Amino acid sequence: MTSESLHSAQAPARRTVVAAVGAAGIAVALTACGADDKASTAGSGNGAAGNAAGTELAKTSDIPEGGGKVFADKGVVVTQPTAGTYKAFSSKCTHQGCAVKGIANGVITCPCHGSEFSATDGSVKKGPATTGLAAADITVNGDSIKLA
Repeated sequence: MTSESLHSAQAPARRTVVAAVGAAGIAVALTACGADDKASTAGSGNGAAGNAAGTELAKTSDIPEGGGKVFADKGVVVTQPTAGTYKAFSSKCTHQGCAVKGIANGVITCPCHGSEFSATDGSVKKGPATTGLAAADITVNGDSIKLA
């Protein structure tokens, strides 16, 4: 056997294989990004609960004065900082995206790293978060609280 007979069958060059694998990886990444973009822009609203507009969240009696309630499935937290005043914010902590959990004594807390936010305006009361919670639009009609 000669060296020619050992190399007569042409295999794809290493660069060709690497380029093909790279192109496939980019195609997968772009497809995934495209799907995320479509999901994030669907519906209307201001981010916190864009697809849930008009959805009744709770009765006013469900939201304690000085406290609130997290609606994880809708991505919002509703508070009642003073009697008869209802506010809503994104339930996603601005530090690292954890869901806020507790609301008591006018403070919304994140269990992941201890950030605290004002139940009145969503501003940061204690870090590590440096940005307040985004406001969400709600309407209160009679005893019903709905996403706007």
